[in-house]
Amino acid sequence: MLQITEGDAHRARWIYTGIAYAALLAAVTWSLVDRRAAPQPLLTVALSVVAAIWIAAIAKWWPVWPRDRVWAVVAYLGLLATSTALISTSDSFSSYVWIGFPYAFAFFPARWAVFAVTANAISTFVIQEGAFETSPYVVMMAVAGPVIFAGWVAGLESERRKQAISQLTETNERLAKAMEENAGLHAQLLVQAREAGVLDERQRMAREIHDTLAQELAALIRQLHAANRVREQPEKWQHHMDQVQLLAERGLSEARRSVQALRPAPLENSRLPEAIAEMARNWSQASGVPVRTETTGTPEPLIPGIEVALFRVAQEALANIAKHAGATRAGITLSYMDDVVLLDVRDDGVGFEPDAAGPGDASGYGLGTMRQRLLGVGGTLEIESTPGEGTAIGASVPAIRAEAGAQTEGEAVS
Repeated sequence: MLQITEGDAHRARWIYTGIAYAALLAAVTWSLVDRRAAPQPLLTVALSVVAAIWIAAIAKWWPVWPRDRVWAVVAYLGLLATSTALISTSDSFSSYVWIGFPYAFAFFPARWAVFAVTANAISTFVIQEGAFETSPYVVMMAVAGPVIFAGWVAGLESERRKQAISQLTETNERLAKAMEENAGLHAQLLVQAREAGVLDERQRMAREIHDTLAQELAALIRQLHAANRVREQPEKWQHHMDQVQLLAERGLSEARRSVQALRPAPLENSRLPEAIAEMARNWSQASGVPVRTETTGTPEPLIPGIEVALFRVAQEALANIAKHAGATRAGITLSYMDDVVLLDVRDDGVGFEPDAAGPGDASGYGLGTMRQRLLGVGGTLEIESTPGEGTAIGASVPAIRAEAGAQTEGEAVS
């Protein structure tokens, strides 16, 4: 069956029209040449003109017929009526009436086209059988026309199927190639994700070692040096050794928590202000520098990542005071505001040139680590320091509050 699609509608219209006019012209010419084939030439010509006009009408409104079944029936009945009338005047029109066959498949679905073709064949046979003794040339033309058209339709359908198979094959090849590329990209992404995960874990461990073990070991070494200086004073020596033991135990505990990616121990059982205050007291006992802690605003639980970042920044700032400042006092202020939380750590030590410290940690101040931690939670770090006038470090983070009870054990440290 010939399928007429939107893309083929214009071309099919003129193919059908051309074939119909060619068959009609051949039949009219034969009937006029052979007067015996057309006893009433004027009637034959008149009916031929009507048939030509009807074919033209079908061509003009071609897009309508396959879509509107009522108009398709009207168009086909008109074609059937003109061809039947023509063959009743001359048997030469046997070479024309077969035009109804392809039009039937163009107008109707296959199951209805069969009935239309049957009606066309029966009407032609009945009229021709009762009216004429058909010439063998006419029979040949009547048979040759449908056979040639059927061959053309079969060839067209075969070509279309070949094109469809070719397109399908090409599409399958492209799909297979795309799947191979996708598999390669997927594998590459997995490798990159694995490498990124390893790098992130290394960076996390580096930060944790810097914030816990390195600081605890530095404090421990200072206590050992202090103990050596008072070796002849048993009470003071014992005090420093007690601090050494305390620092070693705390460092070991923090190391275990770092390996397990747990939050700092003070944050597990306390809120952020209390955890910072406890950490400051321990630092003051170990360093001998008094520190004053203060909280303003209404403390509210923040998401774990932000609390860990603020705690580590305060811890690193105090470690810098002990290592570099030579301060006699220090202070920590934690301020809760509507949309931000501020942490200020200040001392009255020797100070330094912030620009000389550089963006990284080469100076030993750990400023790069602090900035990285704050950047990871959308925060910022500001440093104010002048040689001989002390240092003030300010951290600002968004006040992203945690829901009640949302903080759970085992939260990963970012």
